[in-house]
Amino acid sequence: MTAIRLLLVDDDPLVRAGLSLMLGGADDIEVVGEAADGGEVEALVDRTRPDVVLMDIRMPTVDGLTATERLRTRKDAPQVIVLTTFHGDEQVLRALRAGAAGFVLKDTPPKEIVEAVRRVAAGDPVLSPAVTRRLMEHAMGNAADTRRARARERIAALNDREREVAVTVGRGLSNAEIAAQLFMSVATVKTHVSRILAKLDLNNRVQVALLVYDAGLLEEPGEGGN
Repeated sequence: MTAIRLLLVDDDPLVRAGLSLMLGGADDIEVVGEAADGGEVEALVDRTRPDVVLMDIRMPTVDGLTATERLRTRKDAPQVIVLTTFHGDEQVLRALRAGAAGFVLKDTPPKEIVEAVRRVAAGDPVLSPAVTRRLMEHAMGNAADTRRARARERIAALNDREREVAVTVGRGLSNAEIAAQLFMSVATVKTHVSRILAKLDLNNRVQVALLVYDAGLLEEPGEGGN
């Protein structure tokens, strides 16, 4: 099995050392580089070709949000996991909208951080249901009618089956769970997800979830129908 190539970005050398020791100890993860600031990331990505970047949000010169936005505009960009203390919902939302594949809290148990890297490398987003709800509620609270209208206009590009799949992605279901719920094969689900990403010009499933939520498609049947 080819090891997952990981780049660590954090301005605290002790945090980087701890993450390197923890993640580098996994048989299937190779730490290929470290950066102390977001301004160093693009050059390091060119040199080390990581599959995943574990990115701190708060850094002194170029923060993790800006670095993530820059990375995700590149061709063949690595996946990004945001490392945060979760003090700012707006910051996390900005990172996810920029194309981050998810985030982990700095006090997350080591085993879960290792698993997060594996999941993102495999193409699955890293968002716990509880934190996802908090983020979505925050996003909805700040979403003007114009955002909903724009989201619905974009969703209209999907056919009925793709829309069904997009909604299940928005609910955080895995490919296997979507396949069982919609009575299709996992391979077919993957094909639909790829088409959705292409049609909507999105980077990953997290962005699909945010768009579906902005469009109001995750509301329970009958909710808000009065």
